[in-house]
Amino acid sequence: MTSQVSSPAEQADESALGELREQRNPAGPKDVRRLDRVIIRFAGDSGDGMQLTGDRFTSETATFGNDLSTLPNFPAEIRAPAGTLPGVSSFQLHFADHDILTPGDAPNVLVAMNPAALKANIGDVPRGAEIIVNTDEFTKRAMQKVGYTTSPLEDGSLDGYSLHPVPLTTLTVEALKEFDLSRKEAERSKNMFALGLLSWMYHRPTEGTERFLAAKFAKKPEIAAANLAAFRAGWNFGETTEDFAVSYEIAPATQAFPVGTYRNISGNLALSYGLIAASRQADLPLYLGSYPITPASDILHELSRHKNFGVRTFQAEDEIAGIGAALGAAFGGSLAVTTTSGPGVALKSETIGLAVSLELPLLVVDIQRGGPSTGLPTKTEQADLLQAMYGRNGEAPVPVVAPRTPADCFDAALEAARIALTYRTPVFLLSDGYLANGSEPWRIPELDELPDLTVQFTQGPNHTLDDGTEVFWPYKRDPQTLARPWAVPGTPGLEHRIGGIEKQDGTGNISYDPANHDFMVRTRQAKIDGIDVPDIEVDDPHGARTLVLGWGSTYGPITAAVRRLRTAGESIAQAHLRHLNPFPRNLGTVVRRYDKVVIPEMNLGQLATLVRAKYLVDAHSYNQVNGMPFKAEQLATALKEAIDG
Repeated sequence: MTSQVSSPAEQADESALGELREQRNPAGPKDVRRLDRVIIRFAGDSGDGMQLTGDRFTSETATFGNDLSTLPNFPAEIRAPAGTLPGVSSFQLHFADHDILTPGDAPNVLVAMNPAALKANIGDVPRGAEIIVNTDEFTKRAMQKVGYTTSPLEDGSLDGYSLHPVPLTTLTVEALKEFDLSRKEAERSKNMFALGLLSWMYHRPTEGTERFLAAKFAKKPEIAAANLAAFRAGWNFGETTEDFAVSYEIAPATQAFPVGTYRNISGNLALSYGLIAASRQADLPLYLGSYPITPASDILHELSRHKNFGVRTFQAEDEIAGIGAALGAAFGGSLAVTTTSGPGVALKSETIGLAVSLELPLLVVDIQRGGPSTGLPTKTEQADLLQAMYGRNGEAPVPVVAPRTPADCFDAALEAARIALTYRTPVFLLSDGYLANGSEPWRIPELDELPDLTVQFTQGPNHTLDDGTEVFWPYKRDPQTLARPWAVPGTPGLEHRIGGIEKQDGTGNISYDPANHDFMVRTRQAKIDGIDVPDIEVDDPHGARTLVLGWGSTYGPITAAVRRLRTAGESIAQAHLRHLNPFPRNLGTVVRRYDKVVIPEMNLGQLATLVRAKYLVDAHSYNQVNGMPFKAEQLATALKEAIDG
């Protein structure tokens, strides 16, 4: 978990930028323009390597010190039909010399590798934007496959854009003619040619990509050399062709970050690191019982790499076995985790209820996606909130924590672990596909900044009977937290029953007594209600009458929209929830303070339902369930209507 990227503040020296310009363009024949931000989208077939291309461009952008935000977007099929609209894969990157919050509403530059990529994305591209197209793929058959009756490169439909027709495939094959590769093998490197061209256009560093290619294809040196040659050919093409008369600079974001050591990180990677950090801070082994499911599988893959930190990963035969193994690990004294998405939560619900009854710490990580059923596996949604709150039989309350950005997934994992370990309860951690796959700069924390999560296992008897006998009562509670003791199996004298049938208060004996059941149900609820969570903070510099309240990944689009409105002279307040169960104690006071409360969600109003029911305020929903995150301009328009209405 060491950094690969130094602080942006340390890379901001203007003379270094000057040296960079001189090194890459010593003769200075082309115009270099400075921008404060740009949004680039790479698009092509799912087999064209667009995600790899975007990831490499992102890594070099992070190395350079820009603030950034990304939006990968790809089909659910492993290999969708080539050249079709459903098979288009894209990667959007927004990077800037200042603090940014979203991947951007619309691309300034679209790289379209084929007609399908152009048609699928042209509706998002504003007039005047740059479009780079691979002309080699615009054959009659390929265009007809996506409904083009005439070539969009020739019929004038792209006249409002700055069009750059580039025979990417031909140029790539020509650059690799000295290699012993078939034409088909050579064509696979056209994404590296495109990456080299865009790296020249935006003065991105190249050393990291060169090292990456050498390492990725270390066992195939010919392929490594070919990809490197294609990458350099793309750079040289930009340097020499007359079609690209301008290149661009976006300076490092010197004011966007506190001083520190940074790296680029995705939400799933940050969450994985947060779980490892939590286990180290708790001095407990980390155990993951999981079953692969999009978009949560990356956490299983990542944690499996860290056995040196005491991490054990178990890929079970199904979702039920995965959580069953994790709950068993919790009983055995591990920091236990299970990862899944919405369909898996449905299968795990009975075991989550068992964990509520057993009162054992367990982290249930739900990386939400579009539903119901299989739904949209690679698209994002926030529709599992009510399932996390109520999706179990009986009264089975579970705390719910939600990160707001990819980097925040690290801190949210630590917070979820704190609650689980302190209060002996399963905890839901609700991320989503947007956060999981998106990335941004993350400041690596110092060890002394991490919370102390140390757990004290029970070592001996904790109760004295009337006759003076000292015994162990597994359900004798801490008076402050109402948590029961955690006794590791095998500890002498601490044998106790465990199971899903109701327990007697204190002794843990099986009990069918109505009064005892009533008491235990209310006690478990009181334990969750009493969890110590921070008050919600309200950003309201101008005494607004309208509050926009959000949770989870809507933070970036909401904050960007609020900034736009305030820049335009509007007064609006903003608050964002991390803790959804229990709510912060001051939330009722906050929402009642405003004339209007607007809650944007990527569902049909689940948080709004909870807020309206609990606080009896007329919260207004603004909803979207199209598998994509909100756009800032879209939200700004909706919030302006709320202010004026």
